[in-house]
Amino acid sequence: MADTYDYIVVGLGGLGSATAWELARRGHRVLGLERFELGHARGASHDTSRILRHSYHTPAYVRLTQEAYADWARLEREAGTSLVTTTGGVDLFPPDPAIAPVDYTQSMDEVGIAYEALDADQVMVRWPQLRVPQGTLGLFQADAGIVPAGRTTAVLHDRARSLGAVLRDHSPVLGLEDLGDAGVRVTTDGAEVTARGVVVAADAWVNDVVGHLGLRIPLEVTLEQVTYFGLEHPDRFAHLPLWIWMDDPSFYGFPTYGEGTVKAAQDCGGPSVDPDDRTSDPDPAMEARLVQHMQRMLPGVGPAVRRLRCQYTLTPDRDFVMAPVPGHERVVVGLGAAHGFKFVPTFGRVLADLVTTGETRSDVSAFGLDRPALTEPDYQAHWLV
Repeated sequence: MADTYDYIVVGLGGLGSATAWELARRGHRVLGLERFELGHARGASHDTSRILRHSYHTPAYVRLTQEAYADWARLEREAGTSLVTTTGGVDLFPPDPAIAPVDYTQSMDEVGIAYEALDADQVMVRWPQLRVPQGTLGLFQADAGIVPAGRTTAVLHDRARSLGAVLRDHSPVLGLEDLGDAGVRVTTDGAEVTARGVVVAADAWVNDVVGHLGLRIPLEVTLEQVTYFGLEHPDRFAHLPLWIWMDDPSFYGFPTYGEGTVKAAQDCGGPSVDPDDRTSDPDPAMEARLVQHMQRMLPGVGPAVRRLRCQYTLTPDRDFVMAPVPGHERVVVGLGAAHGFKFVPTFGRVLADLVTTGETRSDVSAFGLDRPALTEPDYQAHWLV
């Protein structure tokens, strides 16, 4: 006889772990399934740090960041630990940037998010570590901060288990069947489990799961690389803000955080890969591009001391997925499109809402599986945000 749970969560990175915790805290019997070991480094929820910010290119995203800040605070309260470190953040738009600053200013203005617009000289006076060309616009948002990726995921595992959730690692999904009024059947390693509903938060492996329902989401998986740079005087970089270079190529970086280094990377700069057949070795060409940018913008940093690979799972429009599978509403999909970790507890809340009631108070109308970017074969992918 198959085991029975109220809900099953497939994928226990940040998004899935938050969903398992959210469902368990609502009193449901929850099973979480992870194809690798818990806390693995094959996806996008490992390593030390991710950016949390209000600045975004649409009002809908800006409003969702307001909910994210509240959801992070709720997670901190319930877990009894601090997760958010406020540093401030500055978006740097060079002259004639590939990313339009007006999208950001108008979106924050509409929602009522405070920010400062700084010219190049004001940026360099406030943060003497930075060097930017004349004509650069800096948008400084004081509430931006850092959230710890690997530690947050581990906290969510602990909280979910403390509330009764069962989390199984090394449990890839081998079958998924919609049973109609009888729920959903999941097959894994020869065992069958049934539930009222299933949340699929399997990131690069999402199609391996929802493919059993005849759905294939058009995704591009790229292998990215973050680099940690040594510092001769780490204290000079402790009060640096988070920064994002808003151009093509786009780069981003952090102040010192937990150690005497700064972390930086190119956004969407890596090659397309098969997530089941990819390297973890550093890419010298990617590092060279980043070093060239760092030498121009942060000339005080030292040599690279550590490199780390991570995956981006990109939708063609780089928007999220938070939606049921059309025709199979008991199965809900969550995808962060390589900028979702800042919304981790919000994903957990929304996905739990959708799988239990089919509704949520958050505006996720743009994140359906039936939108043109996911249904039109000739849709032109664009990833700069």
